[in-house]
Amino acid sequence: MTLRCDFQPIIQLFLAERRYTLLTGALLAAATVLAGVALLGLSGWFITATAIAGLSSAAAFAFDVFAPSAGIRFLALARTAARYGERLTTHDATLGVLAALREKLFRGWAMPDGAQSLLRRPAKLLFRLTADIDALDSLYLRVLVPAAVALCSALVVSVALGLMHPLLGLMAGSWLLLTGFGIPVLAARFSTGASRRRTHALEALRSRVIDLVSGQTELIMAGRIWAQRETIKAADDRLAQADDALNRTEMAVTAGFGIASAVLLAGTLVGVAVLAQAGAIGAPVAAFGLLIALAALEPFAGLRRGALELARTVLSARRIGPRLVTAPPPALPSPPPEGFVVQLENITASHRGTSAASLHDISLSMADGERIALIGPSGAGKSTLLALIAGDLTPTHGNAACATATLLTQKTELFQDSLRDNLKLAAPDADDDHLWGALAIAGLADHAETMARGLDARLGEGGQGLSGGQARRLSLARLLLRNTKLWLLDEPTEGLDGETARDVLCRLTQHMDGRSVIIATHNRREAEITDRLLILKQGRIIASIRRGEPMFDAALLALRPD
Repeated sequence: MTLRCDFQPIIQLFLAERRYTLLTGALLAAATVLAGVALLGLSGWFITATAIAGLSSAAAFAFDVFAPSAGIRFLALARTAARYGERLTTHDATLGVLAALREKLFRGWAMPDGAQSLLRRPAKLLFRLTADIDALDSLYLRVLVPAAVALCSALVVSVALGLMHPLLGLMAGSWLLLTGFGIPVLAARFSTGASRRRTHALEALRSRVIDLVSGQTELIMAGRIWAQRETIKAADDRLAQADDALNRTEMAVTAGFGIASAVLLAGTLVGVAVLAQAGAIGAPVAAFGLLIALAALEPFAGLRRGALELARTVLSARRIGPRLVTAPPPALPSPPPEGFVVQLENITASHRGTSAASLHDISLSMADGERIALIGPSGAGKSTLLALIAGDLTPTHGNAACATATLLTQKTELFQDSLRDNLKLAAPDADDDHLWGALAIAGLADHAETMARGLDARLGEGGQGLSGGQARRLSLARLLLRNTKLWLLDEPTEGLDGETARDVLCRLTQHMDGRSVIIATHNRREAEITDRLLILKQGRIIASIRRGEPMFDAALLALRPD
């Protein structure tokens, strides 16, 4: 029951994406195995029958060599063609399904508060999108298809031997099912711990290596580089120990199949010998029976890798399965009343995974064209309020009506890609003229023109190749490409030197006409350009001060100067 629940969303996706292709691949795999078994059996029958026919000239003249030889050629060609088609079909279908799985999983993260979840655990998300999804190819390629093919093979061998004698076919079929499926089940049982340890060790190894590479400067400054190397070595040792355990189990499985095959062959030999001695079958038929018994357990060997990786596959399905369950899309916020861009009524909100509310009883009305500064100590809820207005956070109580907004976060999120593609994240349809225009307004066009390839210049991971101020200007250019009525700016000039900060703020101010702006800030220069100050403390708005009121200048003076 548990396995069915774990694999249900995965199997549903497999069937929804490539149902007929997957079925075709399974049929071709069955045809490959059955053609191989039939080829071996027919070849044995033909060789034996030819040898017997050659003992007398009369029998030799009467013996038809053309039909069996034609059958052998047909089976050989059919086996080759089926094998090629099976590999082409199954792997193409599997890769297609896994690609769709990655897209669906990634879309599952594109929900309110999803960005914060990704930032908290980026290495684990990467592992989900790569290793965990790759592990699911075992479900089809190494479990479902080999199991179906092995079952068909067992039935065919049982029927073929049953035509010689029903008891022989029944005993051979029972032995095939008992050992052919029993050995993989035992292998899956005994490899569960090692397979899970291997998965966890590999995840830890990748995560720690990423931490070492991306944070080597901080680790060196903190004197922790050797400690980090030791943690990587410990994860690698655990991975090697798990691999050793799995290799021992695999050797045991191989030996088990060898013993089971030998027992089946010996039993079949005794059975056909008794039948031949009794005159029930001839020598060619006996050779046919022996050779198909020799190949009968070969299809079950395909379950070996799937059995050893079953625990890993189950773990991966449990990790990503919940993200594949189609949830109702979040309700779109109702548009604010005419003349307003934000209307919040008694809002309470909390971040995912926390029980404590981050915002309490927030009510806010913001007129079209108004500029507001959110001020207050760190942790007061300024960034959380921006995330709620942007739609990244869903309120638990209250009503929210907000216009479409563009959020400029504190951290500049740039990607290892071209300058053009980093900009087009904000406007996929923008042409080069619009991109250069946004760069010019942001004050980055002159630098971009000096780069070797212009808009095609490649940035490193996290925007490497640009200074902090240049990266912030690039984020500003992306903001300008988004033609929305409401801008949400989270400390837009934080971390910049004074001259750069003033230039960025000046360029922003020049293009605020006709837009509503909310700025979360600790800085006086950012709050000075607004019309109203909202003071937050412990997730509550404790004061709202408009320009011209007595407390406005005093509140500005309490902020951090340049």
